[in-house]
Amino acid sequence: MIALRHSILIHAPPARVWAWLNELPLHYREWHPAHVACRFDRGDSLQVGAGSRIEEYLHGRLHRLRLRATEVTPNRLLRYRNHAFAGAFILEPADGGTRFTAELTFGLRAPVIGSVLDAIARRLLARRLAAMQVHMREEGDNLKRLLEREHAA
Repeated sequence: MIALRHSILIHAPPARVWAWLNELPLHYREWHPAHVACRFDRGDSLQVGAGSRIEEYLHGRLHRLRLRATEVTPNRLLRYRNHAFAGAFILEPADGGTRFTAELTFGLRAPVIGSVLDAIARRLLARRLAAMQVHMREEGDNLKRLLEREHAA
């Protein structure tokens, strides 16, 4: 498996970070300049089975993605997936705020062939993976800025 991960401390309580994520269609474009659109298309909040459609630019290309929530623990965890990858937002209380972690995983879970294909993919997709890691870091930084500004007001 190929895994990308980014964590950041946000000086806002987990419940506030969760509420912001639960209203993601309202905030999606302000979260990152590469974000184009987001809407729930199955359900209207973060719950198991909820579906969303997002559009964003990654590594210079517009991607239209359908995501489905697979595991939800309010104020703590959102796991989601589509046909090509799985992701998670993890919220942990920390230092009077929230440790916000974003994760993405790609690849096959087959013991031998999966490792070989992942190694090949890492080489072929090195620039795209690096761009996605930068995008994740920027999302974390922007989320911190947005929520801390709002929390201080």
